Amino acid sequence: MSRAERLLDLIEEFRRRRRAVSGRDLAQVMGVSIRTLYRDIASLRALGADIEGEAGVGYVLRSGFLLPPVMFTAEEVDALVLGALWVADKGDALLAEAARKAMARLTAVMPIELVDRVEAQYVVVGQSEHSDQETINMATVRQTIHREHKLLINYCDAKGVSSGRVIWPFMLIYFNGGRLISAWCELRNSIRHFRTDRIDSLLEISSRYPSRRHALIKLWREAETCANLDK
Repeated sequence: MSRAERLLDLIEEFRRRRRAVSGRDLAQVMGVSIRTLYRDIASLRALGADIEGEAGVGYVLRSGFLLPPVMFTAEEVDALVLGALWVADKGDALLAEAARKAMARLTAVMPIELVDRVEAQYVVVGQSEHSDQETINMATVRQTIHREHKLLINYCDAKGVSSGRVIWPFMLIYFNGGRLISAWCELRNSIRHFRTDRIDSLLEISSRYPSRRHALIKLWREAETCANLDK
């Protein structure tokens, strides 16, 4: 059994248990020495697993997101690298840093030949001819979308005219050269797309908007479908 497979099995063993389990019991179930078990627990913690406890007391895996260590094909590695590079280059600062950290965690459990493939960097993300100059905090936008809160923005249209808008953001669209916020615009009483580099300022409104995000996404998809129908 490879190390990556053993770490995955250990995660699954943790998930089957609701209470703390001793290191010796875990080592016996896993068929490894107690020393190897301690090293595996340390490796999982380094990868982001919220494992509480210590030797002589017991261990428990707290709930939360964790990408378990898995084996990837060469093509899958290329896809992950390209995606991470794109986010690191095109995403906002927090997403870019998250992409770099995610790749570091993935390479920690990859076989050496796949790590070499990552480090070769033969897949790259080209620079766009147009670079947006957004000044807003994209983390705030993402949080607002998840909370289904309204946003008050100051938006400058293609003619250079600024206006205050109250919008219900429900989606972020990333593309080469910029980003769009898809939202219901109270001023236009319809769904609109706002370029992030044309938003001068924004303020989250603490109240939720009167619709649900999935309902707005459904409405957006229906509108897009109708727009693409032959007339």
